[in-house]
Parts: sequence; C-alpha cells; structure tokens
Amino acid sequence: NYLRSRRIALVSPSTNSSFFLLTGFSGLEQQYPWISVPFSTIYAIVLLGNCLVLYVIWTEPSLHQPMFYFLAMLAITDLCMGLSTVNTVLGILLGLIQEISLDSCITQAYFIHGLSFMESSVLLTMAFDRYIAICNPLRYSSILTNSRIIKIGLTISGRSFFFITPPIICLKYFHYCRPHILSHSFCLHQDLLRLACSDIRFNSYYALMLVICTLLLDAVLILFSYVLILKSVLAIASPEEWHKSFQTCISHVCAVLMFYIPIISLTMVHRFGKHLSPVVHVLMGNIYILFPPLMNPIIYSVKIQQIRSRMLRLFSLKIC
Repeated sequence: NYLRSRRIALVSPSTNSSFFLLTGFSGLEQQYPWISVPFSTIYAIVLLGNCLVLYVIWTEPSLHQPMFYFLAMLAITDLCMGLSTVNTVLGILLGLIQEISLDSCITQAYFIHGLSFMESSVLLTMAFDRYIAICNPLRYSSILTNSRIIKIGLTISGRSFFFITPPIICLKYFHYCRPHILSHSFCLHQDLLRLACSDIRFNSYYALMLVICTLLLDAVLILFSYVLILKSVLAIASPEEWHKSFQTCISHVCAVLMFYIPIISLTMVHRFGKHLSPVVHVLMGNIYILFPPLMNPIIYSVKIQQIRSRMLRLFSLKIC
C-alpha cells in the first residue's frame, strides 16, 4: 500500500526524498491509541498550566514584580516548547502523520533548540534575580526596573535564536543520502547531521561551542550565584530569615534541576546507550521536551504562596 511504499522509499539509502520518517515507540504501534492518552493529558497540562500561570500574573497587580515577570518568561518558553512539538508527537500516536518535510523539520529544530537556550537563559536571569533580592534587597527595585527587564527579555530572545541561525540554515543545503529515519518523534539538529553526507564539520564544532557558551556557561553561573546566595544566607543570624530566603529559592532550584537533568540524561543515552532499545531513546527525548514544561507550572503553583493563593481564589470563583 501507499504508506508501506513511502516507508520503503524513505528507508532506502539512495533516496533523494525531502521527507523524513519520524520515530515513535517502535514495536508498540498496536498500543498507540492507549499511549496517546497520557501524552494528550501531559500536553493538555503543559498548555493549560502555563497559560494559567500567565493569566494569574497578568491579572493580579500584586504580582507585577521582576520575579514574576521572569516567571512569565519561563511560562511563555515552556508553552512554546509544547506547541512546537505537539503536532508531530501526538500526530504519530494518533496515526495522523508518519513523516515530515525537510523545511518543516528544520523549522521545528530551530524552535526546539532556540527555546532550550531561551529556558536556560531565563533560569540564569531568575538566579540573578534571587541573588539581588537576597544579597542586595535595598537596591532590588532600583536595579531591576521595568525598562531593564524589557531589555533583559529582548537580550534573552536575541541570544537564544540569533546564534543558532547559521547551523540551522546550513541544514537546508546538506545532502541527506542515508536512510531518512529520525531518532525521535520530532526534529533535532544532531539527528539531521547524522543523516547528512555533506561536510558537517562547521555544524558540529559550532554546535559544540554554542552548547558550551550557553547551556554549560549558564549552569556554571547559576551554580556560582547560589554559592554567593548560600554564603549570604549563612551569615543571617535569624532562623526565620534563613527559612524565608530558602523558600524563595527552592522553586527555582527545582526548575533548574527539571531542566538540566533531562538534558544530561538524554546526552548520556545518546553517547553511551547505543545498545539500548530505540524505545528508550524516544522516551528520553520526550522527557527532555515535556518534563520541564509539565513540572514548572506545578512547582511554582505549589511553592510560591502568591501564585498558589491566587489560583485557589480563581478556582473557588469558577466553582461558585
């Protein structure tokens, strides 16, 4: 039939097709209707949870503060990450699509990697916000003015999407002579490189330097900021003040862990888990994409009293 002939054409090493086969949970195709239920639920929570956080921050004047503006940036990033992958992940599970064009694949990879860098940048900015709030509280409002927050947001967006443009554009002009089978149910830069027969040295070295100068550097700076925060907190004599400072940081620490642990895990699976089942690779890829957007609104709704109380009040009004 048509689908089988398309699959054979894409798997053929000599294919010149501009389409790529997306990989779902191999061997579990009969269970896709059941697997689609939890994935649909997760995407619904990602979209509704982050939209709810944005709505609460937007409509509550008391939350119009730097800390919550940065939280709104994080929610927007997580929301966009969910929107960038929902069509292919759920499309495969619901039997709507099996392949993706090169242009669509490159566009999706651009947004996935750009949003990953953006989330890292926002988490670093939030660490900077916590450092100022705890270590220099008297100058907090004068340092983080609305104009500076807008400039920070624009800088984060530019840094995240500008520097990834050159290697993403190069993907358009590569010759893909290997079987057009992607490792995940969405497109990644390294996945397309694996299928290319052109000279990929620029993309490989550039991508490595980009990861070092963004994700790795951000992680080091976040760690450094918390060292300074810990040093300042330990100098506080009052246990109540120590507890209050700790509570303001715990939700951000959880968000940092939710972001970096899946990235490290996926990297380890790609590097050392070649013998593992393809299902493991697909599952880790989906955890990398979905876990932070799923958990961040839950963490901040539970841990931040202002968000929690506003949401409880919102739901109580809806029920009444």
